[in-house]
Amino acid sequence: MNKNDPKRNRSKKGLVNPEYTKTYVVHHETTLLEFLKQILPQQSEKNVKRIIMNHQVAVGGVPTDIFRFPLYDEDEVTLAWKPIRNHMPRPIPILYEDDDLIAIDKPSGLLSVASDKEKGRTAYRLVSEYISSKHKGARIFVVHRLDEDTSGVLVFAKNIQTRLALQKNWSKVVKARRYFAIVEPADIQKEGTLENYLAQDKTQKIYVTTRKDIGKLAITKFKKIAERGKYALLDVNIFTGRKNQIRVQLGHIGHFVIGDDKYGEPSNPIGRMGLHAYELDFIHPLTKKDYQIKAPMPKVFKDLIYGEAKAEKKEPTSIHFSRSSFSYKRRKR
Repeated sequence: MNKNDPKRNRSKKGLVNPEYTKTYVVHHETTLLEFLKQILPQQSEKNVKRIIMNHQVAVGGVPTDIFRFPLYDEDEVTLAWKPIRNHMPRPIPILYEDDDLIAIDKPSGLLSVASDKEKGRTAYRLVSEYISSKHKGARIFVVHRLDEDTSGVLVFAKNIQTRLALQKNWSKVVKARRYFAIVEPADIQKEGTLENYLAQDKTQKIYVTTRKDIGKLAITKFKKIAERGKYALLDVNIFTGRKNQIRVQLGHIGHFVIGDDKYGEPSNPIGRMGLHAYELDFIHPLTKKDYQIKAPMPKVFKDLIYGEAKAEKKEPTSIHFSRSSFSYKRRKR
């Protein structure tokens, strides 16, 4: 989290104290009741059921009271000493939904999935609550993630088959991952390709290295589409999915994403990081559908680069957001 981000001072209400929880990783397909009976052998089945019904159990940070809730490999089950507090659902725009996938426009400042402390305010929990409100017991699965401070297209799978197929073939089926990035200073070249090896230090910070044995190749293409004052708006396409890739590679050439003081000291004129995942193109490995999911440019981006934005039609902000931002076509054979 950036020290110049206003949310550093947000309320701690709803945060989970890790000292009063314990998280277990699932390694095989089972149900919630059977899994808890295995990890709590000293408890009777009646007591285990009482723990579930008392809302002291969460899967992926989402509380559930369903005994036969399905669990799969890599799921994380959290046990809490006290009932996990329910939260009022936060409106979040849905870009597209079908039987296999659901895509949202994740706001900046929202975690994709639960962390050690933050269990409630996550995109995963919000979408899970929406899905389960339509079909009790239904669930979603993580396919990919966005950094907390990055907004834009985030896709979840609605069944385990789709999740496994997408994760196994992600680098092959994804055709484009495009971002809007606002950087400073504005005198960046009109377009370019960045190829670096990225490694991670002991503090989890990513850095550029010339050592291929410890680094992973990162490839990023960018094009400057507008500038105003000391800020430039870039259209960025990444060909590898390394952690903090865009921020590190642009910062390495002396052009820093605004609001991101982890890899430099840029200004923070819009109160958030200037990075937005606006398009994700991929082929469903099972159905062979071509997906092109887009999220509109945030208004604060437009205002900073183009001046006060012209009046636009008010976009829905509820969970029942229009799907007009999505299109797909049958793959040619």
